[in-house]
Amino acid sequence: MPQDLSEALKEATKEVHTQAENAEFMRNFQKGQVTREGFKLVMASLFHIYEALEEEIERNKENPVYAPLYFPEELHRKAALEQDLAFWYGPRWQEAIPYTPAMKRYVQRLQKVGRMEPELLVAHAYTRYLGDLSGGQVLKKIAQKALDLPSSGEGLAFFTFPNIASATKFKQLYRSRMNALEMTPQVRQKVIEEAKTAFLLNIQLFEELQEWLTQKAEDQSPSQAPGFRLRAGSRAQDFTPTETPSGKPQLNTLSQAPLVRWVLTLSFLVATVAVGLYAM
Repeated sequence: MPQDLSEALKEATKEVHTQAENAEFMRNFQKGQVTREGFKLVMASLFHIYEALEEEIERNKENPVYAPLYFPEELHRKAALEQDLAFWYGPRWQEAIPYTPAMKRYVQRLQKVGRMEPELLVAHAYTRYLGDLSGGQVLKKIAQKALDLPSSGEGLAFFTFPNIASATKFKQLYRSRMNALEMTPQVRQKVIEEAKTAFLLNIQLFEELQEWLTQKAEDQSPSQAPGFRLRAGSRAQDFTPTETPSGKPQLNTLSQAPLVRWVLTLSFLVATVAVGLYAM
């Protein structure tokens, strides 16, 4: 009997999960070492991803290759992220949030899948929503304490799923719907490979944010030349990496241990939110 699709996806991404679970920055994050500025960047990246994902889900909500997994009231995150970004960036947040090359690659992949191979949306939705649903409450409590946020939950709406009474039961329902989807062995394998692609896109994203944080920390030193800069303004902005004479991006090495812990902590946050470290 063939392995359930949900189990196959979990198995296919197991190596990435193991690497993240054993990383030093996971322990650092559990200590609450996260900053407001870094957290804002995470939320901005998530907004771009979910805006694109949910646009493609809406496009395919009646398509039988995805329709059984359509749970907008329970799962969709765009509206919650809009609330959070208004809290973090102010009323003109759409002009302030970054849109980086890694974010753009992720968005473009989601758009391509939604328009040309909508059956692969299953991999992205499963990786994102069940991951966020599983780890959301843990991350919310850590961030709330570390960033001294209001107990009312302001700035953390993304991590709350008010229309899901039991995360465990909902995940069981979602997996059963997904496992019941009709697909050929060829399509099934493509979905599994797409899940790996989703992880790769997320890894590229948090590596990019880590590079920016590293450069920002170095730029604060008078002896350092300007490097990786964050430009303001919606999707027109980007990150500008420091380049070597050959034109390739260069990542400088941090020398101060507390700063290293801070950067790695943010990396863990992005990795956890982005790929659902506690998931599935």
